[in-house]
Amino acid sequence: MTAVRPTVICLTPVKNEAWILERFLQCASTWADHIIIADQGSTDASRSIAASFPKARIISNDCSDLNESQRYRMLIDEARRIPGPRLLIALDADEVLTANWETSPEWQTALRAPAGTVIAFRLVNVAGDVETGWGLNWDFYWGYMDDGARYSGDEFHSSRIPMPPLAPRMLLREIRVLHYAMADLGRYDSRQRWYQCYEVVSDKPRRNVALYRTYHHHEAPDVPRLPLRREWLDGYERRAIDMTSVFREGRHRWDRLVLEFFAEHGTRRFRRVNIWRANWIEVARAEGCETIDARDPRSPIDRLVFRYLSATQSRRNTRLVRWTDQLLHGLGW
Repeated sequence: MTAVRPTVICLTPVKNEAWILERFLQCASTWADHIIIADQGSTDASRSIAASFPKARIISNDCSDLNESQRYRMLIDEARRIPGPRLLIALDADEVLTANWETSPEWQTALRAPAGTVIAFRLVNVAGDVETGWGLNWDFYWGYMDDGARYSGDEFHSSRIPMPPLAPRMLLREIRVLHYAMADLGRYDSRQRWYQCYEVVSDKPRRNVALYRTYHHHEAPDVPRLPLRREWLDGYERRAIDMTSVFREGRHRWDRLVLEFFAEHGTRRFRRVNIWRANWIEVARAEGCETIDARDPRSPIDRLVFRYLSATQSRRNTRLVRWTDQLLHGLGW
């Protein structure tokens, strides 16, 4: 008896992703049967772009705060309205399956996975030249052959799919995910600054050294930058999908959110967070927020520690640097 091919459903949260959304939807439309977009109050052209793609289904995420668990639960619940066996693949708008999904035997193997299987991809960060990148040797579990298992995530840095503890796991190695976030470093850095501030005021803030090591990994990648493989792009480019241009915005919404943190908590709360490469006084002026005190509150010692963190980021996993980081933890960092 021939197994029924699962319906392939792409799950994607969106908020103001017009800069990349058309490319994402063009690519996802080649492999997904349905693309469910949970739009969280976009004020750019995201909704109209999504509405122009026949496979896209837009649902509204009315949550005003960052709650990753809530948005993925919403996406999974909507996908489960589609009858029959389902393969769920959860990607952000700046992530694209490599074009070799079409020719790699891995894709057919994934389609035949038993219900309850979680599927891992490896990420390739696309550099600003959109010709090179660096791969991450980490497994990101973003695929799930749905069996209706309960989804449980976290508010921040959540899993995207159900992760039953004893679920079978499939690790894909040929098919990768191209991550375009760092193709626009200005946008990426703006978002990373906001993430760090958000963690500082959260219920479970991490130490400042840990924040630096986590949010500045791109400044000292663990692997050399290499040319993007043609098999990752060719299948899309043959369909006249533009895989190389990057729209770089002049201003980014996260900068204003950081200014709002300053207004609520004061800048001193964030003096040991590495967000001060930005000229916040100029940002406040551009955003019409001149009344917010955005002056750099760092002491000379704070600046010295930041120089140490930057200089040792490429050696952050060595014994000496880990020991020094622990010493800084003990001093309040």
